Amino acid sequence: MRNVINKISKGGIFFWIAIVVLPMTSVLMAQSQRSLNNEGVELYEKGKYSDAEVNFKKSLDENYESFEGHFNLGDALYKQGRYKEALQEFQNALSFAETENQKAKIFYNIGNTLLKSGKIKESIGAYANSLKLNPKDLQSKYNLSYALKLLKNQKQKNKQKSNRNKNRKNKQKQNQNSSKQQKNKKRQKEKQNKQQEQQRRKLDKAQEKRILEALKNKEAKLQKKLRKRKSKKVVKREKDW
Repeated sequence: MRNVINKISKGGIFFWIAIVVLPMTSVLMAQSQRSLNNEGVELYEKGKYSDAEVNFKKSLDENYESFEGHFNLGDALYKQGRYKEALQEFQNALSFAETENQKAKIFYNIGNTLLKSGKIKESIGAYANSLKLNPKDLQSKYNLSYALKLLKNQKQKNKQKSNRNKNRKNKQKQNQNSSKQQKNKKRQKEKQNKQQEQQRRKLDKAQEKRILEALKNKEAKLQKKLRKRKSKKVVKREKDW
């Protein structure tokens, strides 16, 4: 991160001699703002970021259009891990930046904030903007290279994850197809067994019918035979003299 800025430019001096109060008030406000900013910087350097935040906000109450005030407040918020708020303050600082060097510093910090927020693509754009304004900034070059590597790794991981998901879905589909095939085979087997059972029952009934008919025929033949035997039996009579 680019460190806080402890120098605040004074407001413009009014040239109307007839109005004396306004220039004096403007100078006093600038002194108050500068004092608040300097106190904030001291607190920031001691690691008291929340206290520094309070001072930077008070300095902005004195002069909202202060590049340094927004820049420093963004730094204090960044150190507290409040990246969304920090990003907003850096963007505010960009609105009041006057030099390319100031803008380069802001884009560098914006890049760091976006990177911390997990927005790698956006951070690359911010670092690129910083380098356009200050091509000799080695730190921006390093961070840009680092972000590009992170993006490449992220794409590889996403691709691997996509492939794993695809393989898992294919495996699930194969398992579903296999399960479906097994169910179909089971149904076919059950159908075959049912058909075989029905066929067996038909055969059993036919066989039973044949056996009953055979028994009836045998009984009929036996009765016929018995009747023939009875008719052939001779009854002896005594001779009538």
